[in-house]
Amino acid sequence: MRYFLLSILLCGFNWAQAAPGNLNSPYQLNAEQLGLVINKNDPLSLEIGEYYAKQHQLKPEQILSVTLPTDRVWITEGELEQLNAQINAYFGDNTQALALAWAKPYRVNCLGITYGVTMGYVEGVCANLGKPTPESAYFNHPSTQPYTDLKIRPSMLLAAKDFSSAKKLIDTGLQAWGNQPKGTAYYLTTKDQARSSRAPLFPPSQTLSKPALKIENLNAETLRDRKDVIFYQTGLARVDGLETLKFLPGALADHLTSFGGQLTDSSQMSSLRWLEAGASASYGTVSEPYSYPQKFPHPQVLLFHYINGASAVEAYWKSVAWPAQGVFIGDPLAAPYRNLSPFKTK
Repeated sequence: MRYFLLSILLCGFNWAQAAPGNLNSPYQLNAEQLGLVINKNDPLSLEIGEYYAKQHQLKPEQILSVTLPTDRVWITEGELEQLNAQINAYFGDNTQALALAWAKPYRVNCLGITYGVTMGYVEGVCANLGKPTPESAYFNHPSTQPYTDLKIRPSMLLAAKDFSSAKKLIDTGLQAWGNQPKGTAYYLTTKDQARSSRAPLFPPSQTLSKPALKIENLNAETLRDRKDVIFYQTGLARVDGLETLKFLPGALADHLTSFGGQLTDSSQMSSLRWLEAGASASYGTVSEPYSYPQKFPHPQVLLFHYINGASAVEAYWKSVAWPAQGVFIGDPLAAPYRNLSPFKTK
């Protein structure tokens, strides 16, 4: 119920000003508060982690090496328990969020691995996927320090199929920091009714002045030949035309479909395609979510927190009410609307 009441509060021309839960303080999560987890069994994970640590000047104590399988896309509940024990023993109270430097494994049974690392394993969800899953305490929460306030570290897979793709993602995320883009947020309602279940939550077309952002709410199957994409949300099993678009640094993009979070072996379009097309972060579900909009990013909540300075990991995590079956991917530190002052540059 909270999810749908929120949509009513946010609708209308002044939706951003009407959003509940005013921030207690400006968004501040930065590289000094990020923990990086690397799978030492995976050469690509090692390469991605080394580059990310170098570009963000992470200290050795911010980097944890673990051992995970590389021959399957899942880990067991026991393997998750061991992973979380290592994370909790290694990182201190200053670590507010996590970057996991791999594309697989991406799930624990039917749950997304980012959920498992952040919230722990939840019994019973996989027995009936047609039911609601636990609501996240972090959904639309005003906290700017999630571990301090809620004892959770929102996590994001720093995922890529190869190093060149990962390097592009990391470089673009750095470029995005505080660049205040003048872009457009595109929301497409398609003819696919089941996958357009969150269309009523799309913000209306309008132009904001602070930040400079245009919002286009469209009835269309695809978006093509746009060079100013900072948000793109739609509902389709596969999204065409991505090669014709230019995503601005820090762009967020996702599609509501069942298996977008099956990153390396999906029968639909993998959410990795958004990153390969130029977006800095995305989200998808790893098991059949049915058409609950609560299991996907709430468009207005995502937009509200991101344009108020949240990093990608904060904004995306805050936008999903029931995130158990989902996986968050991309550069967690991408934050194009952030005030530059808290960030240390080289």
